[in-house]
Amino acid sequence: MTLVKSTLKTAIKSFMNDLKTFDGTTGKNIDDSIEKFADSVSTAIDDYIKTSTVTITPIQISSAGLSNSGGPVVSSNNLTGGLS
Repeated sequence: MTLVKSTLKTAIKSFMNDLKTFDGTTGKNIDDSIEKFADSVSTAIDDYIKTSTVTITPIQISSAGLSNSGGPVVSSNNLTGGLS
């Protein structure tokens, strides 16, 4: 899936609006607000990145010198591709 900046922006605006409830009248304090903010930012970024697609062309794979001896597939060369 393609990364869509507006999706991340919407998530950020949503949790920023949630922070408005940390106004002292709800029994929450500034440490609660900081924890909520940090958790929300990291979740939004994690979710956003996980929607990305890594594209590597077959020619890049064939020239990478892949090997597998019963374990994970490894490459003797670095693969480069596009992230969208």
